[in-house]
Amino acid sequence: MELSQRKRSMVLDYTDFRLQQKAAVSGINGDLRSLRAFLYFLQEQGHTVPYCLTRIPGLKEPDPLPKFLTDAQVRSLQEDFEARVLQAGDFKAKRNALLDRASFYLLWQSAMRIGEVEELRLEDLDLAQKRLYVRRGKGLKDHTVFCSETTVNALRAYLEVRGEGPTEHVFLFRNQPVEKDLIRGRIKAAGERVGVHVYPHRLRHTCATQLLNAGCRITSIQKFLGHKRLNTTLTYARVHDETVASDYFAAMQIVEKRIGLSLNLQKGGCTLSAIQHQRLLLLAEQLKVPELETSTRLSLVEQMCALLEGQSETPLLLDLSVELVTI
Repeated sequence: MELSQRKRSMVLDYTDFRLQQKAAVSGINGDLRSLRAFLYFLQEQGHTVPYCLTRIPGLKEPDPLPKFLTDAQVRSLQEDFEARVLQAGDFKAKRNALLDRASFYLLWQSAMRIGEVEELRLEDLDLAQKRLYVRRGKGLKDHTVFCSETTVNALRAYLEVRGEGPTEHVFLFRNQPVEKDLIRGRIKAAGERVGVHVYPHRLRHTCATQLLNAGCRITSIQKFLGHKRLNTTLTYARVHDETVASDYFAAMQIVEKRIGLSLNLQKGGCTLSAIQHQRLLLLAEQLKVPELETSTRLSLVEQMCALLEGQSETPLLLDLSVELVTI
């Protein structure tokens, strides 16, 4: 069959077949990209290629969520790296253990990419200010990375035993700049020792998630990670945002408190209209202001009592007044 006789439906049939075979969507899209590239090549060689074949869209891929470690898993890894430093029997073993520990903290607490750790130079360190500079990182962008006190101490401990090298790379192994495969292997080995599936980029995801859950502003995390687009950083908020959960539970407590007040009034024999009930809730909201003067509080309570007058017995009014004044 001539190329000009190929139809769009043939490619779509192939896509359906691959889906039935449980092929990954990313793999199918890779095949379609390869096909388009080949067709463009044929066009450049003077062959007639049906236009519809070059305009077949790829399949929508699932939006991947970053995978992060729990606090307990991070603690297990941290304890393993610290223990190996203490257990090192000779200078060589200790230097390797200090290198592993320092790179671990940079990947986790400073959320650096493994390539950035590999290319880090001595001139990029500003340990006095607890920061370092990433030169020509992803997207050929420079950005500043901050370091915790723990990370700074780990770097200083390693630099004391680093020694001289042929380059200014921070991390050296056998007198040569460390390669990222070595760092990746050491991180993976530590995970196997403590039963945690971990790789360098998962530590970066973990740092971003922990910062978000600690209340760090999303725009600050964006700059810290070196993301060009805020939507990239917002991925962490979608997967696990305990600050959202905290806000939800705090708001729900207020809602339940309002409902509880309404139920208490009903038990006391109140028959408030919708307008009276709404007015009562508004007055109660005003009483929540911490710096409210006592005279103002009493005035608000008097207004509430006026709304409730004739709707409940005196003991309920008194109990409610005392409770609201002391909110």
